[in-house]
Formats: sequence, structure tokens, C-alpha cells
Amino acid sequence: MNLIPRPRPLLLMLATVLLAGCLGDPRPTPPTAATPPPVVPKVRIGIALGGGAAKGFAHIGVIKMLQTHGLEPVVVAGTSAGSVVGALYASGMDPARLQRHAIALDEDEIRDISLFSGGLIEGRLLQDYVNRLVSQRPIDKFAKPFAAVATRLEDGKRSVFVRGDAGQAVRASSSIPGVFEPVTIGKWHYVDGGVVSPVPVDAARQLGAELVVAVDISSRASGTMPGSLLGIVDQSITIMGRQLAAQELARAEVVIRPRVNDIGATDFEQRDRAILAGEQAALAAIPQIRAQMARMRQARIDAVVAKTRAAAATRARAIARCKEAQGWFDDESECDGATVTDASH
Repeated sequence: MNLIPRPRPLLLMLATVLLAGCLGDPRPTPPTAATPPPVVPKVRIGIALGGGAAKGFAHIGVIKMLQTHGLEPVVVAGTSAGSVVGALYASGMDPARLQRHAIALDEDEIRDISLFSGGLIEGRLLQDYVNRLVSQRPIDKFAKPFAAVATRLEDGKRSVFVRGDAGQAVRASSSIPGVFEPVTIGKWHYVDGGVVSPVPVDAARQLGAELVVAVDISSRASGTMPGSLLGIVDQSITIMGRQLAAQELARAEVVIRPRVNDIGATDFEQRDRAILAGEQAALAAIPQIRAQMARMRQARIDAVVAKTRAAAATRARAIARCKEAQGWFDDESECDGATVTDASH
């Protein structure tokens, strides 16, 4: 007879449960929810619209493409022809209305001949034209911050108009020496902003732009004699300002150059082609603008994360010092109210 007792089923079950408890919980650990990236402010895009007489219609095409692709500038700066387009856009006019006004523009609406002063054109009609289209609002009542850049004739100082009479500021910014009369504002006289700031990158930055898109429509010397007085003056200013423009353009994040070099300073009949050239150049620059924005946004996220980690580390050190001073507690709540200071810095 076999006298060895057989293990009872109950004992085997108990042993299995105890063994499982020793080995730990075999159930998988539930996944941890991913921490969303910190919320950071949007990158403030500014647009700097350069001078170039009739080539300035290209600015409308650039603005149209930027806005179509969700890259709307929040601040606007303009020099000369760029100040005309920039003022209308900053006032709240959308690109479609800008284009309609450009197509309908009659040169006689903005050209008032004056043979007995410091220029051939007085500029009063241009001033009235701008003020009429912006509903007589001053610059500081525009939908977007706006700056018109001019040159103070007495000392050559760059002057940035950010408030007051919009039409007068545009007139001053557009008064090409020898073609337009200098504009008198207060005790000073002003001429075209292209003399000191052909593409107003710095003015856009002063308005708060973090990413400046500069639009350069200036002429390149073609080796031929311009066919008009305005063309001669325009090319002369361009030649003098090339180095100056290069220095300021280097401070922009993105530079757009519409292919309008063959459009003359007075070729208003080429406005449609200039607008199209602006659209094409802006479309080609969209990937570069997006890449710049992504880099700037990532840099902001990295800065927020680093600041959060530093704050957490500082608080951890403060709690550790609290525990060391009061004795070690199993319950951390005793030191949760510790002052978060860091004597190591």
C-alpha cells in the first residue's frame, strides 16, 4: 500500500497564486499619454515693400499669394511705391480690392504737373488719392500697424511715419528727387525713402515683426540708357542705393525678388504683368517662409521646455533642502509649500 499522501488540489492552487504574486503582476502596463507640446505664440510676420515706381504693382501679387497660403503679414512697412500699396493693404483692403484699384488706376488721378517748384509733380493728387481710398483715416487707425519711410532732406535722416496723415506720409515716401516736389511737414522737407532705405526691413522690425519678408523690386543696371526722366532718376537712385539695400536686405529672413527688371518706371500699362510676377515670386518663396516659421516655432518650444525643466529642478532642490532642515518625511506634502529659491545660482 502507498502511504505517501497526494497533494491536494487546494494546496496546489494556493501555491500557484503565491508564486504569481512573487513574480509580479504579469498584466501589461497601460500606455502613458503623450505630453502635448507647449502652446507658443504665433510668429509675427512683417512685410517690407520696396520702392520701384510702376514695378510696385508686383507687391499686390506678393500679398495676394501670402494671404492665400495663410501667411498673412501682421505689420506692413513701405518705401516709395511700396508705401502706396502698403498703406492701402494695412488700412484693411484685401488683395482682391487692391488689384481692382490697381487695374482701374488712371495716371492722371495721381499726377499733378508743377513746373515752377522743386519738381515736375506736386504730389497733392497722390496724397488725396491715398486718403480717399483709406477713408480719410490716419495711419494709427489702420487695421494693421504701418510705417512709411521717407528721407529728411535737411540732414538725410531716415524718417519713419507711423501715425498721422496717411496720404501725406505716402506722398513724402514717394517724392522722387527731381521728379516730385519735396514734401513739407512741420519745419522739415522730405523726399523719397529709397534714398536711405530702399526696402524697409528695419522699419518692419521696429513695428514688431519677428519674421520679415522683404520684397525687392529695385532695378538692376541694364547697360542701356533709360528712356524717360523718371527712368533716369529711378536708375540713378537704384545705383546709389544698391549697397545700402544689400545691407538692409541681409537683415530680412526671406527676400522675394519678382522678375520686373524689364518694366520701366513709368510702364503703368504693364501692371497686370507686374502683379503676375509678384504672384510667381511669392509662390516660389512659400516653402522658405514655412521653413523659417517652423524653425522659429521649434526654438520657442525648446525655450519653454528648458524653462519648465529648470523650474522643476529648482523646486526639487528647494524641497530637498526643506526635508534636510526638518528631517526626512515619507509624506512629501510637508515640504510642498517650500519657497522655490535656488542658492546655487
